[in-house]
Amino acid sequence: MVVSHFLKWIYTAKVSERAAAASALARAYINAELPFEDRCAAEAALTLLLDDASSKVRLAIAEALSMSHHAPLQIISALASDQPEVASLVLARSPMLTDADLIDRVAGGQKAIQKLVADRPRVSMAVAAAIAEIGEPEACATLLANSGADIASLSFRRIAERHGHLPSVREALISDARLPADCRHMLLIKLGETLKGSPLVLALMGRARTERVMRDACVKASMTLIEGTRQEEHAALIEHLRLRGDLTASFIIRTIAHGKVDFFGSVLVALSQQSEQRVRALLAGGHDVALQALLRSAGLAAATHAIILRALKIWREVANGKRLAGVQEVSWLMLKELGGQSAEGDLAGLVKSIHLDALRENARGHALAIAAA
Repeated sequence: MVVSHFLKWIYTAKVSERAAAASALARAYINAELPFEDRCAAEAALTLLLDDASSKVRLAIAEALSMSHHAPLQIISALASDQPEVASLVLARSPMLTDADLIDRVAGGQKAIQKLVADRPRVSMAVAAAIAEIGEPEACATLLANSGADIASLSFRRIAERHGHLPSVREALISDARLPADCRHMLLIKLGETLKGSPLVLALMGRARTERVMRDACVKASMTLIEGTRQEEHAALIEHLRLRGDLTASFIIRTIAHGKVDFFGSVLVALSQQSEQRVRALLAGGHDVALQALLRSAGLAAATHAIILRALKIWREVANGKRLAGVQEVSWLMLKELGGQSAEGDLAGLVKSIHLDALRENARGHALAIAAA
């Protein structure tokens, strides 16, 4: 009877009165213990109010029902498709919306709607994947800032591939502790490419020098990246480097010169197709003949074997507490294997550059320590 009178009354009531009444009816529906017939009548009335000419009435219903687990599904679905002011409340809050519902809204392509979905208290892996695949940059940045979002490694990669060149997205990616190591490397490369194409940088340094400086900077940044990469992420990073053509002999030699023995081992596992257990055992205590066979199976030229073995033996002694050494000493001893400072050729040039970089870093660190004393 109450609902019957309500439905007759709404045709003559003011907008503000209809909105207040709609809110009260919606709250009664989800909070009150209504008899079955009254509950059905209230649901029918709320459904009818979805056709109200004023968005204020629909907004009042959305505010009342948006966080309820017991709201009528057809009403929630209709409100989620309403104009942005009304839909935003439901899209941002409602637990009634399924992943399929949310993915459909994301696929609609409206930037504001995508951001609302990305900022929900809980975002499933499937919804996050949809945003990563087709979302606007703003939606992807919002998703990355959402600690309640379950983001798969593949989704991180898609965001990095699609929007990693944009500073706002790149910053959000880099600051996310969940970001896989291969994605971090991808962002380093994108940043280098952006700087390399900067008119100001090109004017100051010239194209050839800019490319050389950026290439060296990316290699050094990659060494730092490896240091902070968990062993379970090594395989993905190695595959990323391989596909980019960056997993070169010079890069591998740099990793062992810098003492990244665990990563070096993961590279050998990937390239040699031998078991991780065998590779780790050989690196820890294998003889030269067995190690050389391992390096050959990984495709490393015979000319590189001596310097790699020399570096590996030094890092073994460091790990066992028998020696104190760093990149400067290791690279110097590697260079001695090639004939010292007078050695020539590409391999010698590579080891010399590693040694000179280590000298500069150590001198810079020493100077800063003196200045801070």
